[in-house]
Amino acid sequence: MSVSNPTLITFVIYIAAMVLIGFMAYRSTNNLSDYILGGRSLGSVVTALSAGASDMSGWLLMGLPGAIYMSGLSESWIAIGLIVGAYLNWLFVAGRLRVQTEHNGDALTLPDYFSSRFEDKSGLLRIISAVVILVFFTIYCASGIVAGARLFEGTFGMSYETALWAGAAATIAYTFVGGFLAVSWTDTVQATLMIFALILTPIIVLLATGGVDTTFLAIEAQNPDNFNMLKNTTFIGIISLMGWGLGYFGQPHILARFMAADSVKSIAKARRISMTWMILCLGGTVAVGFFGIAYFSAHPEVAGPVTENHERVFIELAKLLFNPWIAGVLLSAILAAVMSTLSCQLLVCSSALTEDFYKTFLRKNASQVELVWVGRLMVLLVALIAIAMAANPENRVLGLVSYAWAGFGAAFGPVVLISVIWKGMTRNGALAGILVGAITVIVWKHFELLGLYEIIPGFIFASLAIYFVSKMGAPTAGMVERFDAAEKDYNLNK
Repeated sequence: MSVSNPTLITFVIYIAAMVLIGFMAYRSTNNLSDYILGGRSLGSVVTALSAGASDMSGWLLMGLPGAIYMSGLSESWIAIGLIVGAYLNWLFVAGRLRVQTEHNGDALTLPDYFSSRFEDKSGLLRIISAVVILVFFTIYCASGIVAGARLFEGTFGMSYETALWAGAAATIAYTFVGGFLAVSWTDTVQATLMIFALILTPIIVLLATGGVDTTFLAIEAQNPDNFNMLKNTTFIGIISLMGWGLGYFGQPHILARFMAADSVKSIAKARRISMTWMILCLGGTVAVGFFGIAYFSAHPEVAGPVTENHERVFIELAKLLFNPWIAGVLLSAILAAVMSTLSCQLLVCSSALTEDFYKTFLRKNASQVELVWVGRLMVLLVALIAIAMAANPENRVLGLVSYAWAGFGAAFGPVVLISVIWKGMTRNGALAGILVGAITVIVWKHFELLGLYEIIPGFIFASLAIYFVSKMGAPTAGMVERFDAAEKDYNLNK
């Protein structure tokens, strides 16, 4: 299918709008705090939608629909796990992390927060946590670039190599120029586009396949087990899919939204908005993949691209069922999902390099203007490394995401969660948690032990390490005092 001008024009307008927002944010970016945390000025709506959009990367419209299309509803356990995990993260971490970071040196990054919260004068905690961010986020960035390349390759018939650069260029541009505000403002637009696409598309697919009854009969005829949520699953398999929800506690790009909220009072409203958005988006995603089974079994003559790569199911349905102008908008939603997450990840990596390495160890007295420009250069550096990692056209989006998600969930999740609810946690406990969590994920993934998703043993072992190592020592009076002050602030304002 040749690319129609309307689809191309829609893409160009969308990308131009995102870059324009970047330049608007540039005018509000005066110092490093503005560039990497937006000056802690996000209201509840922007906090909610940017947290959601930064979470739901290209896998939302490519990886997950493809998995549902291939295996039926048994793959939807991952969506259930994510909804539970996201809710608990909003409930227990969001507000507390907002006040804890403010009470602990007005921390701008997670390594900065860990260093201040646990009075780590050695810099070891900051360095190790920053290294974990750089390693796993570079993999995560690569997954976003692969998703963008797949979109441009499938929509415009580009070679994978050309699509790689085309998909990444716009995101790099507005992140480079506008920093955190650009990322958050564009996330809000992108979240709106994503929910529009994920509500409209399954409805139209349902109509195209003859309504609910006909569609369900076609899905059952293709394979009766498509409706069976326990199909080809084991207890370990279900636990592994549900375990994705544990990852939320440790994702720096999502936690940054909590840290940037204008106040704790915004968090409760943001939680309601974000969870509603998330449930609708994940429901739409599952429906796209599920109804796609009926559509392509009825139209095998156009099923070739999906058979070749099941992650293209949403792309092909949009191209086949919609007017080219509408298809352009729907396909822009994939680009929105990719750009929203990739931009956040690039910015967090840039923050780690600028705040936690350059400013802390190389140029303690660097001016704010210098730090902002170093941050911009770091965005370019990380993007180029991620593009190099994504160069293999055999990469699959969901596989790359799952590894990075597990790395953050196990290395940072227990440390963040326990640090905001237990005053007895110590610096050595935090250090042990990060190391045990990260190493467990790497080793477990390498040996594929028990067939269990590596985030689960990583999270458990890291939590145990934090508890037992913390019990071997005691927090300082200053740590306890700041914790109590932050907790009192939280309870007064939540």
